Amino acid sequence: MIINDRDFFKTPFTRAEIEALLHGKPAADMFSFRSPSFKALGLEQEKLNDNELINLMLKEPRLIRRPIVKLGKMVYFGADSKKLTEILQ
Repeated sequence: MIINDRDFFKTPFTRAEIEALLHGKPAADMFSFRSPSFKALGLEQEKLNDNELINLMLKEPRLIRRPIVKLGKMVYFGADSKKLTEILQ
């Protein structure tokens, strides 16, 4: 198993990397709507489209759900310890 640990606060994702991680999934899957950073923006979740969500994540990495776990072609956003254990078995 290859583990690639990346601090995306120091090395932010590019738009292409985010789109590749999403692999056709909605940007909301990767977006942390519970983040204090999102709440501080005062935006309405329902009114944001994928492009706007990606733009927000590019500007503010705290809006990306963590951790991001990629196994083969599968990508999991914000997996908790129970889910991670299930994934890794």
